[in-house]
Amino acid sequence: MKPIAERPRPAERTEFPRFVPLTTRWLDNDVYGHLNNVVYYAFFDTAVNQILIQEKVLDPHQSAIIGLVVETRCSYFRSLKFPDPIEVGVRTLSIGRSSVRYAIGIFSDQNRLAAAQGEFTHVYVDRASQRPVPIPADVRKVIEALRT
Repeated sequence: MKPIAERPRPAERTEFPRFVPLTTRWLDNDVYGHLNNVVYYAFFDTAVNQILIQEKVLDPHQSAIIGLVVETRCSYFRSLKFPDPIEVGVRTLSIGRSSVRYAIGIFSDQNRLAAAQGEFTHVYVDRASQRPVPIPADVRKVIEALRT
């Protein structure tokens, strides 16, 4: 059996070169009065893809090469709830031939430490065949800029 990993420390805002502001929604709260855990994964996906769209290296409807999520994980440190405004910090951890791994931090109320954080991996594939392809040069330039 694999040993349990040591719990990570909350990331600081200064560890992220780019932030995406997002709005929590009424339906994001669960019966316990805080954001349901699956909502954080949607924030990860939204923030990364919003950056790629803003930088004009992704057209979700037309791009021939797209990034598919193959792995993600999240650690939670502090509860968030609607109507908390949040900022999602994004940085690139590693870049391979066809994959990129991001670190993501979810911050609220200008807090210095992340309420939640995780990792998010895209593998770039040909949209039609769904087979891995090299990361396009324009995409690579954007994700390189997210390294710290």
